[in-house]
Amino acid sequence: MSSIAEYIGQVPHAGLLFILVFILNVVPAFAPPTWITLSFLGFSMPHVPVGALALIGATAATLGRVTLAKLSRAIVRGRLLDEPTRKNIGAIKDVLEKRRVFAFGTFLAYAFSPLPSNYLFIAYGLTTLRLTLVAFPFFVGRLASYSFWVTTASAVGDRLDLDSIESVSYVGIYFIASQLLLIPIIYIFTRIDWRAAFEEGRLRWFRAT
Repeated sequence: MSSIAEYIGQVPHAGLLFILVFILNVVPAFAPPTWITLSFLGFSMPHVPVGALALIGATAATLGRVTLAKLSRAIVRGRLLDEPTRKNIGAIKDVLEKRRVFAFGTFLAYAFSPLPSNYLFIAYGLTTLRLTLVAFPFFVGRLASYSFWVTTASAVGDRLDLDSIESVSYVGIYFIASQLLLIPIIYIFTRIDWRAAFEEGRLRWFRAT
């Protein structure tokens, strides 16, 4: 344990970085992606061990997303959704509890990508599934992906000229567009008839009976 602490201690202001990444992952929308934040630090501090930076980022990101899921469960599910909608979303729980390997693999694969995960954890929080089912694969995937992005960000940045105004504009447009879709996507998620989707294999709008 002490060796891990010493390893992490090689990252300047490791505690502040942990808090920053945690907060970025609790914020439901419009927070800068963690992989970009860590890549920037990699540019600024090339002497810092990639593994230590990735470990701090993955741990803080996982705890932050789990907290976001819990807030989603307490606020959105607990206060904003009616009982028929809660029961409709409960169909997802029934299926995933029987297909845990599928759930594990899905979150693991998603965590390897640079795609925003706020949608995923907010939606998952609306179910009553145990958060440990997704927290571990998310941590493993993010640990690997953050290591990759921090290691390669400098080289990719030089080749693609990410400092140019045009490149920054493309990244900014993609990020803003993806975050603006948050509310519509979550709304659609709650309005899909999930039992019909799983049992009949077709999508339809949920109607409370």
